[in-house]
Amino acid sequence: MEPVARYITAPVTADFDDRMVFVGGPRQVGKTTFALACLGDGPEGRPAYLNWDVVKDRKALLKGELPSNQKCIVLDDIHKFGRWRNLVKGLYDANRSRVSFLITGSARLDYYSKSGDSLQGRYHYYRLHPFSPSELDAQPKPDVVAGLLRFGGFPEPFLKGDERFWRRWQQERLQRVIYDDIRELERVREISLLELLAEELTHRVGSPLSVRNLAEVMQVSFETADRWIQIFEHLYYCFRIPPYCSRRVCAVKKEQKLYLGDWSLVAEPGPRFENLVASLLLKYGHWLEDTEGFRMELRFLRDTDRREVDFVVLQDGQPRFAVECKSGETNVSSNLYYFMGRTPIDRFYQVHNGQADYLRDGVRVLPLTTFCRELQLP
Repeated sequence: MEPVARYITAPVTADFDDRMVFVGGPRQVGKTTFALACLGDGPEGRPAYLNWDVVKDRKALLKGELPSNQKCIVLDDIHKFGRWRNLVKGLYDANRSRVSFLITGSARLDYYSKSGDSLQGRYHYYRLHPFSPSELDAQPKPDVVAGLLRFGGFPEPFLKGDERFWRRWQQERLQRVIYDDIRELERVREISLLELLAEELTHRVGSPLSVRNLAEVMQVSFETADRWIQIFEHLYYCFRIPPYCSRRVCAVKKEQKLYLGDWSLVAEPGPRFENLVASLLLKYGHWLEDTEGFRMELRFLRDTDRREVDFVVLQDGQPRFAVECKSGETNVSSNLYYFMGRTPIDRFYQVHNGQADYLRDGVRVLPLTTFCRELQLP
C-alpha cells in the first residue's frame, strides 16, 4: 500500500521560510515519517535528521553543531532535554538566515515550551492527528470507516489491518507512553498506577467524567487523579471537552466529557463511533487554529433534564454547527429539534455509519464520509 500523504504537508513546508515549525502529536501518529518526507531522499542519506535519543546526535546538538549544507534540519524528541527551549532558540537565532528547522515530539510542545526562555514569535505550531476518512480517499480499502473503527487511525496498525499486530502494538505503545514519555517529562511517583488509569479511562468515554469517582477507584486524591489526566492530555493520549451554554437553555456547566486519542481502545460500538467523530472534530478545530489562526472550541450540549447533543463546534466564540452521533441509521434525535429553537446554532447534523442521506426539518442526516467531505474535514 502506498504511503499516505499527510494533510499538514503543504502549510508546514510553506512556513519553513518564515519561522521554525513545531509538529506535536501522540506517539506513533507518524511525526517522524512526516518529517523525513519533508527532507526528501538525498543521495547522501539523511544527515539533516537529528534524534535526541541518538547519543552522537545529542552530543552534536549540545555543542551547537549542525550538519553542513542542509536547507532544513529536523530535531526529533528534543523536548526530552530539560533545557531544550534555550538550546533550540540558540540554534535558530544563529542559523535562521540559512536553515529551516522542523521540531517534532510526542507531547504538547506548546505546553512544554512555556517555562524557561521564551520561544514566542519564533515558531508555528501544528498538531498531527491520526488518519481520517478524508486522508484515506485514495486508499484501496472497501470500507475505510470500518477499518478506522476497528484498527484506529494510527498509520501502522491501520495500514496493516491485522488483529494480532494491533493488540501487540497497543500494549507496546502504552508501555512507551507511560514508562518512557511520562517518566522523562513528568514527576510521577506511582507511575505503575497510570496503567490502571489508562484502562479505566476506556470505560468512561462519552459519559460525564467524574474525577472524584475516578480518584476513589484509583485510591488517590482528587488532585492527583486530575493531574494524571492532565498529563495524559499533554501527551495526546486523551482529551476532555466542556459543555456549551446558551441563555435559553438550562445547561449543565461543570461536567466534562472525555475521549481517547485512539478510539479503537473503546470496546462498545456506540461510544467508539462517538469517539471517532469527536477526534475528527478536534482535528478539524486544530487544523483551522494552526493554519488560519481561528480560535476553535469543541463542546457538548446537555441540559439539566439530560437532553443532549453530542458536539457543538465554536469558532471565535460563536457556535458554527452541532453534531449528533448514531452508530446506525435511526430516526432523527428529538433533542436536535429541541435545541434548534433554543440556541443560536445554525446547522444541525446527525452523523451515522450507514448510507442514508437526507434533510428533515432543518436537520441534515448523512454518513460520516459525506460529512467529512462536505465540511472539508482534513
